[in-house]
Amino acid sequence: MSLEFAGHRLNQLISSSLPDQIKTDCEVSVFVSRFALAAVTACIGMCWGQTTASVTGSVTDPSGAGVGGARVQLKNALTGFEQAVETKPDGSFQLASIPLRTYELTVRATGFQIHEQAITFSNAAAQTVAVRLKVMTAESSTTVSAFETVSLVTPEDTGTRAQINQKEIERLVLSVGNRGLEAVVQTFPGFAQNANGSIHPRGAHTQMSFIIDGMPITDQLTGAFANAVDPNIVQSVEIFTGNIPAEYGAKIAAVINVNTKSGLGTDRRLMGSTALSAAGYDTIGQVTQFAGQNKRFGYSGLVNTMKSNRYLDSVSLDNLHNGGNSSRGFLRLDYQASDKDVFRVNFLMGRAPFQLANLRSQHANGMNQRQELGDFSTAFNWVRTLDPRSTYEMNYSVRTSTSALLPSVGDTPVTASQERRLTTVALTHRYATVRGRHNIRGGVDLQRIPIREQFTFGITDLGFNDPADPENYLQTLRPFDLSRGGRLFRFQEAGTGGFYSGHFQDSIKLGAFQVSLGMRYDVYRFLVDATLWQPRVGASYHLKRTGTVFRASYNRLLQTPQNENLLVSNSDKANVLVDPEIRATTGGAVQRIRPERQNLMEVGFQQSLGRRFSVNSSFYHKNARNQQDVNNFFNTPIVFPLQLLAIRVNSVESRLVMTPWRGLSGSMAVTHSRAISTPPFIGGLYIGNGNVTLLNQGPFVIDHDQKLSLQTVMNYTHRRGFYSTVSARHDSGLVTGNADPADVKRDPDYFDLLPYTNLLSSPPRTRPRTIVDVVVGYERLRKERKVWDVNLQVSNITNKTALYNFQSAFVGTRVVQPRTVGARLRFYF
Repeated sequence: MSLEFAGHRLNQLISSSLPDQIKTDCEVSVFVSRFALAAVTACIGMCWGQTTASVTGSVTDPSGAGVGGARVQLKNALTGFEQAVETKPDGSFQLASIPLRTYELTVRATGFQIHEQAITFSNAAAQTVAVRLKVMTAESSTTVSAFETVSLVTPEDTGTRAQINQKEIERLVLSVGNRGLEAVVQTFPGFAQNANGSIHPRGAHTQMSFIIDGMPITDQLTGAFANAVDPNIVQSVEIFTGNIPAEYGAKIAAVINVNTKSGLGTDRRLMGSTALSAAGYDTIGQVTQFAGQNKRFGYSGLVNTMKSNRYLDSVSLDNLHNGGNSSRGFLRLDYQASDKDVFRVNFLMGRAPFQLANLRSQHANGMNQRQELGDFSTAFNWVRTLDPRSTYEMNYSVRTSTSALLPSVGDTPVTASQERRLTTVALTHRYATVRGRHNIRGGVDLQRIPIREQFTFGITDLGFNDPADPENYLQTLRPFDLSRGGRLFRFQEAGTGGFYSGHFQDSIKLGAFQVSLGMRYDVYRFLVDATLWQPRVGASYHLKRTGTVFRASYNRLLQTPQNENLLVSNSDKANVLVDPEIRATTGGAVQRIRPERQNLMEVGFQQSLGRRFSVNSSFYHKNARNQQDVNNFFNTPIVFPLQLLAIRVNSVESRLVMTPWRGLSGSMAVTHSRAISTPPFIGGLYIGNGNVTLLNQGPFVIDHDQKLSLQTVMNYTHRRGFYSTVSARHDSGLVTGNADPADVKRDPDYFDLLPYTNLLSSPPRTRPRTIVDVVVGYERLRKERKVWDVNLQVSNITNKTALYNFQSAFVGTRVVQPRTVGARLRFYF
């Protein structure tokens, strides 16, 4: 707590001695200095440790001479991870950025028998492997390894965990526009698909964390709020939704752990590719990737640019005023200073100016609202191998994201402007060690979060918020009705929060049992204060004879509030906008948004089916106090965080995986969920609409509740280089706003969307939809190296017309992208 007190005192000194216009400019410098001090004074904690490892080794013949040109392959049949390299003339090799799991290591060389062995990575400590090949004779034969059958289940997992890798990601169909890694994540169970790349993990709004090479990102990474993570930078992705490791906190309905591509292990000074793509809606783009290695130094990077006339999901069938472009960049530098020390520096940046999609009435009025998003991140990482079983890791990162909403003279029914700036400064110390049957991890995490917000709005349409319509009239908005002589509402404020954590975890192997014992303690300091001890415990039992794993877990979780628009949503000034009925539930006073406190219980099993299939199923129950969600501000890209009394979620999930067989592989993910929210609204900013009375009457089904979602992905790869992917997703429909069908039928902006809703059901929902995407392509190889590839992709091949949501008080209205054809040509160098 001394660090927290020192930081608080430092803020006081700054505030008292500097003029207002200088304070903001000094914030980042102050945090850098403070965290540099923390790096020296904070004790070395213990944590999950770095989530990737490396292996070096040598391949020799029976006499001990090195075998050059041997192919060394590391793979896991269940997760699909695969990495390969050729040995140098002296027989040495290196593989890096390997997620922590068990793999099959295979070595092939002309004239020698194939060598196979299992290798397990438990922490970031580099492993060394010495392989001595046997000469192939007329009598010798290669036996099939039993490893493949064993790898169809993961007995070390005590909660729901999945993985996807670079090769699988490259062959998925990603919609045009600003789509990122979230489009990949939604192919797994537990994620309800929404508009603009938004996904709801396990009954939550968007409370997810992306961890990129150890750097935490808890921003809302969807098209309308921030630049998404580029899938092209990914080496592998791990997805945690059950029994969340004690390392992770803040936004943990799901944790997306991203390991990026490294230049170490490429054994080339320069290599890479350039891809050119074009698709419908005048979409064009290019992606240039590069990587290389010079002895102990490695680098990899990317430049991605794109423009489209359907940048976001449209609010109508007409796709009006919806153009935009984006540019993203990434650079990773690795330096292996010694056999024990590895340093890494990452840079991640993006920029996206785009138009905001119009309704017909808005387009006719000349509405020309635009939005600009930007972000820049840098992270420094040091991993020290203390001994063959132990590592220490330090990670320091700074991320800043900005958003600007630019109004126009034709804005209707409201005009609004916004500028947001969110910075996250994070420092982590971590230690991991393997001692006998114990795999111990732990650490301390420190974060400072400066925020600056500016927001204005006013009503411009005389027919909007009309006093003659008492059912939809909000008297609190009358002073800001420009069409009736009112004034603009204006808000501007800055603030800084802190988040401090300590965590410990021990994974214990006890025969057929795997036991995970974790504990986390969080301290949250931002507008409100909150602390919580969080046990994270789980166990699994492996029946080897039947290839079955049973598991169960319990997690206590603290979900911190959404940072976007947090200040305005908790301000006394904005409280005058809140509907009187909502304000009455809080006694008329502003109620600050508090962290959500959750109990998450999960049971599940894994089962291998023959030698090619594996099924992973789970049931979970989540109950929480202080439920967090957002209120969409009149169909604009602005959302205000809010809070309800409670939520409970029950769900069944299952995923069937088919491992590669004669070039064919695939997966099927099924989710059934039920999410019930309990009012009243107890915090945040809910400006409201006609749904207010209904939402306050009692428990209701929240808008991201969905009875059934089904995602199927099938891949085929021919040995001559041809490949294809077919993905199909069925969604039974999310909950819509409580609109009257007769009113919708008379509305010129929404009448033609009525057939795609079922407003008479209880609760009202969008109609079910099934969207099928197809990719076909060819990859040209020369001496096992890629030369070029070309593919054709069709998204929504049946041209299904459907809605993600409709007049939702939480997310508004958005239309599914129609059939779109695209092509990509890529050259390798």
